[in-house]
Amino acid sequence: MSKVSEKAEISKDEENVENVEKTESTENAELAGKTVKNYMWFSMGAGLIPIPFLDLAAISGLQLKMISELCKRYETPFKEQNGKAVIASLLGFIVPESLSRGLMGSLLKAIPIIGPIAGGLSMPLFTGASTYAIGNLFIRHFESGGTLLNMDPQKMRDHFKEEFENGKKVAEEVGAKLKS
Repeated sequence: MSKVSEKAEISKDEENVENVEKTESTENAELAGKTVKNYMWFSMGAGLIPIPFLDLAAISGLQLKMISELCKRYETPFKEQNGKAVIASLLGFIVPESLSRGLMGSLLKAIPIIGPIAGGLSMPLFTGASTYAIGNLFIRHFESGGTLLNMDPQKMRDHFKEEFENGKKVAEEVGAKLKS
């Protein structure tokens, strides 16, 4: 076999490996996206818990579990402390407006009779949007070869805010479907 045909064979093999990796990556991203949507639904449901701060604890636990599942999907180590730190940093970027709405939603639930109704309306939207944004940010990071250990929330601030806005739209659509 000549060197030219040998190089052509190697090139074809590399191209085939690259195509398989792209297909696996696309399938992985699709499955990860489904995981994020499922946890968005779960978080929206947890936002309806009528007990102040219990709802926030449930939502935080769900978001950590989602990150854990995404880490497994992308075969990257998961450490709970790192996950908590990243979530706290990311949510800090949407303060004061959105996070205060989420916190106010939880606090409103303490007001007798009207509190659970008022808080119950704002919390699912906030929790769904924040879970969606966190999940999609992790997918993007893992798809680019990142890990939980090298994730820098500061560098992802703008993208997180963008994903949060997208998440609000998706959560509103989900809420509209549930009402109809």
